[in-house]
Amino acid sequence: MSTVEHIPTPSSETPPDQAVALRVSVVIPCLNEEENIEACVRAALTAMEQAGIPGEVVVADNDSEDRSAELATAAGARVVHEPRRGYGSAYLAGFAAARGEYIVMGDADLTYDFDEIPRFVEKLDAGAELVMGDRMKNIHPGAMPWHHRYIGNPILTGILNVFFRTGVSDAHCGMRALRRDVLPRLDLRTTGMEFASEMVIRASKEKLRIAEFPIEYHPRGGESKLSSWRDGWRHLRFLLVHSPTHLFILPGAVMSVLGTLIGLLVLWQIHLFGRSWDLHTEIAGALLTIIGTQVVALGLAAHAYGKYFMGERDPWFDRMRARFKLEHGLLLGGGLAFGGFVLGAIIVIEWFAKDFAALSEQRLAIAAATLLIVGLQIFFSSFLLSILGLRRDDR
Repeated sequence: MSTVEHIPTPSSETPPDQAVALRVSVVIPCLNEEENIEACVRAALTAMEQAGIPGEVVVADNDSEDRSAELATAAGARVVHEPRRGYGSAYLAGFAAARGEYIVMGDADLTYDFDEIPRFVEKLDAGAELVMGDRMKNIHPGAMPWHHRYIGNPILTGILNVFFRTGVSDAHCGMRALRRDVLPRLDLRTTGMEFASEMVIRASKEKLRIAEFPIEYHPRGGESKLSSWRDGWRHLRFLLVHSPTHLFILPGAVMSVLGTLIGLLVLWQIHLFGRSWDLHTEIAGALLTIIGTQVVALGLAAHAYGKYFMGERDPWFDRMRARFKLEHGLLLGGGLAFGGFVLGAIIVIEWFAKDFAALSEQRLAIAAATLLIVGLQIFFSSFLLSILGLRRDDR
């Protein structure tokens, strides 16, 4: 449970009727940042005071073992104590305690210039609902490792833009701002560094108006808490599991189509690349078709789970659900399974006709098995999707 330390500062003594009128809450996550936190809090308060912006600074102390909370309090911040470690955990606690109309996010390591707060407020006043800083063209020497600057951040931002069409230039910038009233729509949940990606993804799915502008990125003070490979993988994992289309549907569809084409190539004895293709090629095609069908089915189940149980907005899945019903899947799966059964029956009849002698119908047998397996996969996956859909409200 997060706790708020009420301190005798102008912010914490603001009467309730005036607290509502706060324009900005600057939320700063903090874990063992006694070298920097006091300077960050004072910089944020000074920036708002000089710009005439009524505001507060909320420091989300993430179970620090040094004097960070004490120094933040002395500098004029309201301190929230969040014992559960994690970048996302700290921000969720800080957001819950924030009282301003707008929330400006910034790290406690001196990497960001809090004098930029008025520019974030201007963007929000102009109608933006999420404002992102863009560090990539203004990185000071020594501020960002080369593999973050040229590999990690560009790749992860690029994947995020391809998957979710956000159009942002720096998806992991730690200085950003948003309207406090959009937080229920974002429904942020992650507790680690992937919180930065989650916010952008959720904003895109909720069709929030996203703006950005370039900011400077300075060398940090003190020791970095970031683990390049671990946190990079957590970001990538988060992107993949929140995009069933790219994780399941597209790879599965490619495998299924490719496997089907390979199977037809063998069955129809089509010469390709100057040679004919035989049994082993057909087996490879059958495996691709079966695996691809199963992966597509898992992707549809993931879409259904996200839609029915996690409140995801999924226009593509809505269109598919409106166009295709349980009965369509049962007919398709049943038809394919029946086709496989018929081919198998043909093989058995031929075996009877040859007085149970040896047969050479390997191609036909593989085709029959493939049709039967794929048909049953589609048949029962259709029932699974229907079961997941029982949670939806069709009234």
